[in-house]
Amino acid sequence: MKKILLLLFMSIYAFAFTIEQDFLNPEDAFKKEFVKENDKVVFTLNLGKDIYLYDDKLKVLITKPSKIDITEDVNIPEPIEYDGFIVHFDNQKIEIPFSLLQEKSKSSSYELEVKYQGCSKKGLCYAPMSTKYQLDLPQGTLVKATDTKAELTSKVPGETKNIELNETDTIANSLKTGNMLLVLATFFGFGLLLSLTPCVFPMIPILSSIIVGASQNEKMTATKGFFLSLVYVLSMALAYTIAGVIAGLFGANLQVALQNPYVLSIFAAIFVALAFSMFGYFKIELPQSLQNKINKTTDGKEKQGIAGIAIMGFLSALIVGPCVAPPLAGALVYIGQTGDAILGGLALFVLSMGMGMPLLLIGLGAGKFMPKPGGWMDSVSKVFGIIMLAIAVWMLDRVLDASIVMFLWSLLFLGAAIYLNIYKHILAQLVTLVIFLYGVSLFFGTISGATNPLKPFDKFTSGTSSSVVQKEAFKVSYIKNIKELDLAIANSSKPVMLDFFADWCVACKELEEITFKDEEVIKKLQGFTILKADVTANNDDDKALQKKYGIVGPPGLIFWDTNNKEVKASKIVGYKNPKDFLEIVNKHFK
Repeated sequence: MKKILLLLFMSIYAFAFTIEQDFLNPEDAFKKEFVKENDKVVFTLNLGKDIYLYDDKLKVLITKPSKIDITEDVNIPEPIEYDGFIVHFDNQKIEIPFSLLQEKSKSSSYELEVKYQGCSKKGLCYAPMSTKYQLDLPQGTLVKATDTKAELTSKVPGETKNIELNETDTIANSLKTGNMLLVLATFFGFGLLLSLTPCVFPMIPILSSIIVGASQNEKMTATKGFFLSLVYVLSMALAYTIAGVIAGLFGANLQVALQNPYVLSIFAAIFVALAFSMFGYFKIELPQSLQNKINKTTDGKEKQGIAGIAIMGFLSALIVGPCVAPPLAGALVYIGQTGDAILGGLALFVLSMGMGMPLLLIGLGAGKFMPKPGGWMDSVSKVFGIIMLAIAVWMLDRVLDASIVMFLWSLLFLGAAIYLNIYKHILAQLVTLVIFLYGVSLFFGTISGATNPLKPFDKFTSGTSSSVVQKEAFKVSYIKNIKELDLAIANSSKPVMLDFFADWCVACKELEEITFKDEEVIKKLQGFTILKADVTANNDDDKALQKKYGIVGPPGLIFWDTNNKEVKASKIVGYKNPKDFLEIVNKHFK
């Protein structure tokens, strides 16, 4: 396993290194010269092939006798917009009159400095550079310009003036401009926030069941509980990192590829098998021949268990929790734009470790407070068996009709109540009764046509389903490809919102059930043409649509104004609650 990982990262590094060889060195990319003429100093900066400058990084300064920014006082050619930034592709010729220097600071000796930073269109960017020039007016002494050291780097400027970036691009730019340690610490914080999302919740019972299973044979300590959790979280983080680097470099989203009905059905079946194993019907273990090979070492049993946990953590990351959020999308955008798989991969890794922190705490706590093995473990295992079945139903929700899933939830709760009825303790009986009543509610809700397990009596209380209410609130049109999208935008007299969604996308369901059913949001969206792109199949048309608008995975919302111009700053990636959604939309659409 270690050899495979080493070869993978060496391949990624070699790929990045190969790309780098095609770039100009700083001296060839930026040829600069200060020349003193009759009544002025002229700074010339000739750009190499495919090189451009960031407008907000181009500064002209007087540094001595006092520091004064004179950028706004000299004539700089007009910049243009490129790839979301304001840049210069033309050679720069900046004239600095003596009269301007005298006006700003009365002196006979000056030090001038021009700061600039640029990138190659091929993807690599250069560190900020500066060129200084000493000028003695009375004697007209010309002192040779001195340059600060410039090295190739993957860092590029952040948010530019005159261009407002959306959340994803801002995060991507933080990778390009920030100190590496600060950037990684920030992504770790993003991971902690993402750990509170529904995409991570299913991993909690999975890890808990692993710890409970390990406790059946031996006493669980805090150290061992933490170690088991660490193996799970590291495997999860490795999966996110590898999938993210692949998606960024090659545009092949491994997580999306695994969200098809066949894979999800197989994985749901695995959870059903795990559940029945916890019920005690059979024991899941490796074939005896393979066990014998592993057990030739003294710690064979331990290695066998760790390997299973690592595999479960790896698969959980790819299949159980494929949520796209701005930090994840920002890292993928950064990798795709710069080809820097090293920093991008590190950002994804620490992001995943932040997501896994609650899991580590659960392992530590479970190991510390777990009682000694005994008969009570059978009861706990049965409870976790029910939870495994719940995860299986939750996964099938991505591929089955909502009414069928509703029926499965009702069967699960009714079956759980009957199964747990064997416990005679008054508290257990009370819990069993509540579970049974809820199961009955879901069953009648299924018969009535309700599809939301949290609102089983929706048909009886509202008279119409919430989905009908939403359709009446604002009309939704579905598009399948770029051609249909362009036609719909051109024919719209109102602002346009395009919603990228998929059946397997958990955050998409949150948007649908929470944000888009808020009264204020509905009122706001009535003034829009609402388009939806179903990218569940992830076919060529879906990929082309997502690539054109920089969507690394659903959910994603793209907006256009009444002039059919995309409002890039309003782009939304991931789930937003009604308040945050309205704050973004109201900022750009009054």
